[in-house]
Amino acid sequence: MNLLLARILFILGSMAIGYQAAAGFIGLLIGACIALVMIFIEAGLRKVSVSGLSSAVFGLILGLIMAKLVGDAFSLAAIDPDLLSRIRVGLTLIFCYLGMVMALRGKDEFNIIIPYVRLRRQDQSQDVILLDTSVIIDGRIVDICKTRFLGGKLIIPKFVLRELQQIADSTDPIKRQRGRRGLEILNIIQNESGIDITIHEQDFTETSEVDAKLVLLAKLLEAKILTVDFNLNRVASIQGIKVLNINELANALKPVVFPGEEMHIKLIKEGKEHNQAVGYLDDGTMVVVEDARRLIGQDVKVAVTSVLQTQAGRMIFTKLEKQ
Repeated sequence: MNLLLARILFILGSMAIGYQAAAGFIGLLIGACIALVMIFIEAGLRKVSVSGLSSAVFGLILGLIMAKLVGDAFSLAAIDPDLLSRIRVGLTLIFCYLGMVMALRGKDEFNIIIPYVRLRRQDQSQDVILLDTSVIIDGRIVDICKTRFLGGKLIIPKFVLRELQQIADSTDPIKRQRGRRGLEILNIIQNESGIDITIHEQDFTETSEVDAKLVLLAKLLEAKILTVDFNLNRVASIQGIKVLNINELANALKPVVFPGEEMHIKLIKEGKEHNQAVGYLDDGTMVVVEDARRLIGQDVKVAVTSVLQTQAGRMIFTKLEKQ
């Protein structure tokens, strides 16, 4: 049963109840109007998340309890019954409002929704890892999953999947190609890696930034974020969220070289400084050779002088070995 059919049945049922209540055309009209108003309200609630609704209900219950307690305290005094009744009504309205507002403002702190209740032994932990858009498009996640290096449950938020679909439908051919690559990578992960991966429906309508939504969801699920985005890495780390950065993993796995170590390298192009030449190791590490510009295109023997670690990766500075 789709949504349209459910609405039509609701309108017809409301008209039938209105006809029985008012016994005539006016009853039918009143029933139809009430049904249309309810459908309009239901459409307006489309952006209300389950977490927001549950938080509001929690705040409402808390407000009712507080109003009852304070009202009972007022009943101990010698107050006119009519005045006491008005006080109770006012207290109920005030505390219900305050309870709902406070609960909605702090809804991310309430883990009272069934999908977020994780029943497990206290001495066992299950890692939850959120994938962002950049790490999916990057593609190296497939090989990492196949090696079983990642433990725990991989989660792709629905808003990340939506962003991938938007990129895949872009009019820019480069963006469209990247988006389609991301969707293909997801298909490979689901079908070939054998990793437990799920789509998470939670969304945060108060912000449109995907990175901000990822941070909020990571806080809510106490999850880690897998990414290659440097800015997301910094923002999430500042807020106390554990981040797994594939670029940092790749840099950590590169072979270690020490000053004085010898190697052979093919010079590809000129360096930035005078008379420098540049070559690359098999893993993509840049090797800068001093006083070697004249030897571009040749294989040379060099000795390591220093190693520089940067955010973009590692650079090895060398000098020519005397033949």
